[in-house]
Amino acid sequence: MKIGPYQLTNNLILAPMAGVTDRPFRQLCKNMGAGMAISEMVSSNSLLWGSKKTQRRANHDGETEPKSVQIAGAEPAMMAEAAKRNADQGAQIIDINMGCPAKKVCNVMAGSALLQNQNLVKEILEAVVTAVDIPVTLKIRTGWDKENRNAPIIAKIAEDSGIQALAIHGRTRACHYKGDAEYDTIAEVKQKISIPVIANGDITTPEKAKFVLEYTNADAVMIGRAAQGRPWIFREIQYYLETGERLPEPDSNEVRDILIGHLNNLYDFYGEFTGVRMARKHISWYSKGHPRGAAFRDAVNRVDSIEQQLEMTQKFFNNLNPREELAA
Repeated sequence: MKIGPYQLTNNLILAPMAGVTDRPFRQLCKNMGAGMAISEMVSSNSLLWGSKKTQRRANHDGETEPKSVQIAGAEPAMMAEAAKRNADQGAQIIDINMGCPAKKVCNVMAGSALLQNQNLVKEILEAVVTAVDIPVTLKIRTGWDKENRNAPIIAKIAEDSGIQALAIHGRTRACHYKGDAEYDTIAEVKQKISIPVIANGDITTPEKAKFVLEYTNADAVMIGRAAQGRPWIFREIQYYLETGERLPEPDSNEVRDILIGHLNNLYDFYGEFTGVRMARKHISWYSKGHPRGAAFRDAVNRVDSIEQQLEMTQKFFNNLNPREELAA
């Protein structure tokens, strides 16, 4: 899998997720086998560029290359300016968000709302590609709703505009995350364009990753929610694709060590106040399914210090049987 001059180590990519794919999580997933990880969505609104949140989202210091930053907006000139700014700050790939289904994004005609306006899509893509001399990629959904699955048309516009890879989530905007992702549209797009196609949506196991790659003939798969609390999913998928066999699940001691390392990186990145709060969602994901997990989450979410959060997390995982089966 190659994007511009960047040869990825494999064809497994961490999806951009708001509030999740910050630098600590991206680097962790890369360390655990992701060939590429894309930043959280960065607004193209220059009024927000000075905010701490926006600066953190575009922070790739020390991250394994290639460094991909996702931008979002609906104005071609603003998107071009945002692309230039992020390229100047070290982004090696610019990814354009036309897939986010969130109301607050679609209400300003950004994200997947753009799929309704093919002319505007073309203007934005051409403006961004022209503005930077680094590769530009695009993430979309299959369409606005089930009656308007126009991903094949958007894909051709993208290829003609100079986009160098296209990720497709197998749902429409109207579907949000409900129901099952469908892969027929992704397979159709793959047949119609020559740039790399990345399949996304409901890829939760190594077996599912293999099925989607074969069914769609996609060049890569993109993993989102399935990596939350399970960053080792990337090494599991890679091993399965290479050998046809399943890696054993990490035991609770390894999960504990991965999580503690993740927490310490969050504290270093955000500081104590924000770091502890950002850590809560990750602790919840890592502990999901373990015996007594609900009581642990209820208690750990009440503490405000690094010391208490780490102590409670260590204690919870130390008290698990290392090979205890996950509870339903």
